[in-house]
Formats: sequence, structure tokens, C-alpha cells
Amino acid sequence: MEEYVYIDGKKYKRGYTTGSCAAGAAKAATYMLLTKQKIEKINIDTPKGIPLTLNIHNIKFNNDYVECSVEKDGGDDIDATHTMHIHARVEFIEKQDKQKILICGGTGIGVVTRRGLSVEVGKHAINPVPMKMINNEVNKVLNNEINSTLELDKTLKITIFAPEGEKIAQKTFNPRLGIVGGISILGTTGIVEPMSDEGWKKSLSIELQMKKTQGLDKIILVPGNHGEQFIKENLGLDMKYVIRTSNFIGYMLKEAQRMGYKKILMAGHIGKFIKLSAGIFNTHSKIADARSEILVSNLALMKAPYELLEKISECLTAEEAVKIINENNYTEFYDNVSNKCKYKVKQYLCDDDIEVEIMMFSMDKTLLGKSNNTDSLVEVFR
Repeated sequence: MEEYVYIDGKKYKRGYTTGSCAAGAAKAATYMLLTKQKIEKINIDTPKGIPLTLNIHNIKFNNDYVECSVEKDGGDDIDATHTMHIHARVEFIEKQDKQKILICGGTGIGVVTRRGLSVEVGKHAINPVPMKMINNEVNKVLNNEINSTLELDKTLKITIFAPEGEKIAQKTFNPRLGIVGGISILGTTGIVEPMSDEGWKKSLSIELQMKKTQGLDKIILVPGNHGEQFIKENLGLDMKYVIRTSNFIGYMLKEAQRMGYKKILMAGHIGKFIKLSAGIFNTHSKIADARSEILVSNLALMKAPYELLEKISECLTAEEAVKIINENNYTEFYDNVSNKCKYKVKQYLCDDDIEVEIMMFSMDKTLLGKSNNTDSLVEVFR
């Protein structure tokens, strides 16, 4: 594997997915079961076309089964599963419905409890691409000429498990997605690209699709924890409607549009939504941070005095600006900016059939402002 890539002139290390770990562990355990020889490394192919050589750990050798693990490496795109071990146990069992290979989940691999995911309800969360990778890699061993005497009246059972999975899953999206008891075995390419937002965005989109599959036709979008708390504590709405966007507001709006949502309530802290009011749809500071300029320009349009504009321009945070705005009785500012957010979102979506309203709050969850028809849309969610 080409271990490093260059992004914005900086060198970053690639990693590999839990799916690659599962495939590597399953292949290694199968090889050791059939040959009765321990190995320290295994080679696998990935859907991305990049081959991997993986180190094998935690080998348990027995006449009836073999277990081993591969350590997850997120490269420079570290997540909750980085450095955890994905294990495989391989053994022969009585023939199962003409199956040559049976792949299942064990301890620490979550179970799907809600419709809308790529794995059926009641099944362990081993996604389709990793499942295919495991099958392909194990078949390479089974089809090798040294295994020509392999008994045909048996099924090779492969159990993927992760002893730390239940604990680590609490730091992932799994609880929100209705995946209980552990992590998911994931990966569409087998490779983790450093500094990539795609995996995160896909997780957010999966939750949105799942709610659509469950029959929802309206949604509440919030950037994160503060938005969730505002919806719950201030509005008392059912949290089943709430989806996080993180900084990917534009992406999630387009996904909601693609999936057919027709009513979207958005609630966010002024620090995020002041950017949205100027048409910034990825609110991460590395993408764009014009909070001060947007605050100043909107107050200037309200004919605020120059001295006030100077104070606002010197604020390090939007929260600091809120205090100054309130002290100087320019609170109309918040409704003005909320309506600008609404205008920019409608312009972005280019779809008059989608109803959008905006609520903006401060860090203490106080409502600062809202767009014109927010109250009527809120009632739809009650």
C-alpha cells in the first residue's frame, strides 16, 4: 500500500477499515486451520485496488478451530475504533443449507434493530462490502490446490468478534442508528483515507435515510449536541425527528432533499448559523470563518453606530458578540439573520415545495431569533 498521501502540501498516513481487518483475520485463521501452520502476516486485496499486508495477533490454535486478530489502523484519520482488535474464529460445522462459508457476528459486533440500514434487522452489523471481502479472501484459501482434499460435507463457519466492541461502540454513531451491543464492520473501499470527511458524512446520511425508511416525512436538523438539547429542553419535541448535520449543513440539506423530506426545521447556535446566513454551507472554521465580518455587516445594515461595530469586530466568539448586541438593544438582529439563513437555504435547494424554518440560540440554550413562520412549523412536530 502507498502509505502516505499529500493533502494541502502536508503528508498524511492512510489506514484500513474494520472490514479489511475482519477479512484479514478470517483469511489468516482459515489458512492456519487448514495448514496447521502459524503465520504472522496475511495479504489481502481491497475494493480500492490497494493490496494490504496485515500483521496477525492473538492466535489461538486448536485442532477444531483457530482464532486470531488484526489491529485496526485509522492512519491519520483516527476514530473510536483505531487500535482496537477485530478477531475471527474459524471452524468446520455440519453442512448449513449447502453453504460453503457461513459468516456471522459474535461478541462486540452490534446487532441491527431498526429498518433502513444495509443490513437486515436482527443481523449482526457486518456491512455488504466487508462481507464480500471476507468471502473473497477466504475462498482464495479454500480454492488453493493444497486444500483439494477439503471435506465437501462441512460448512466453514467464520465468527467475527471484537472483545472491546460494546464499550467502543458508545463512542460511535451506532447507538443513534439502533445498532446495539457493539461496533459495525464497515468500509466500502477497505482503505481509510486521511483527513476525509466522507465516512462521517455517510454516517449522518445513513441515519437520515433510516428515518425516511421508518416513515418520517419531516426532519429537524441540528449541528450537534447543543441543538439536540435545545430541541428537547426548550421545545419539548420528540427526538425521533432530530438529525445531526455536524458542519456539513449543505450536504445534509441536499441529502434531505434527495430523500424527499418536505418540512425541515433547523436549530443551531449563532456561531454556526451566522455563517449559514451568508451562504456558507460547510461551517468548519478551516473552510470559512467570516463570523465577525457577517456580524458587523448585518449590524451596519441596521444603522448601528461605528463604535458598536468596532466592538463587535474585536469579539473572538459569536457568544461574546451576543452579549454586546443585547446590551445595546439590537435584538432584532437575530430574527433578521434567521430569515437570511432561511433565504440562503431556500436558494441553495431551489425547491419551493420544501418548507424550511430557522431557530437560532445562544450557548445557554436561550432562543435568540427565528425566521418568520417558525412557530407554525414547530407545531407540525408536536
